[in-house]
Amino acid sequence: MSFEVVEEHTNNLLGRREAKLVVHHEGAGTPDRLTVRKLASEHFKAPVDRVFVRSIATRTGGSSATCMVEIYTDEKAAGIVPAYLKNRMLPKDQRIAKKKTEEEKPAAPAAKAPKPAAEKKAEAKPAEKKEEAKPAPAKEAKPPAGKEAKPASGKEDKPPAAKEAKPAKAESRPKA
Repeated sequence: MSFEVVEEHTNNLLGRREAKLVVHHEGAGTPDRLTVRKLASEHFKAPVDRVFVRSIATRTGGSSATCMVEIYTDEKAAGIVPAYLKNRMLPKDQRIAKKKTEEEKPAAPAAKAPKPAAEKKAEAKPAEKKEEAKPAPAKEAKPPAGKEAKPASGKEDKPPAAKEAKPAKAESRPKA
């Protein structure tokens, strides 16, 4: 497996070098991120923990992959790398799945359960509010009844117009 550096750019603002590599992998599949990371760290003489592979793209049936790599100058500068990219750089058995993080979130509210007294008070207050809210829907029920009367008169005008339009459409279709 060989590779060549196509582009290299220094980004002083972010404290990193950005490189575009073409990895030739004839007779083998697309290289994984760990392999590309090791190749780039050896070439640029940087520690592996400061090299991050942004993307790997291979054309269908091709034997070369285009890789975007970022090499950070120090660990502090590498702190801006998103967590999902750091997760991708780990071996598959060490990666953290999204499902596990979602399961941990509901576990946190379960820890707050020792406050049942506060919940009972909160439940009593909404019950009172529900009683107050019951008369309001009765008032709302009257205006929709008035609204129904208005559209009913509008509906009477619309069907005859719709009936006239339907035969015209039916006649126009056979002509075409």
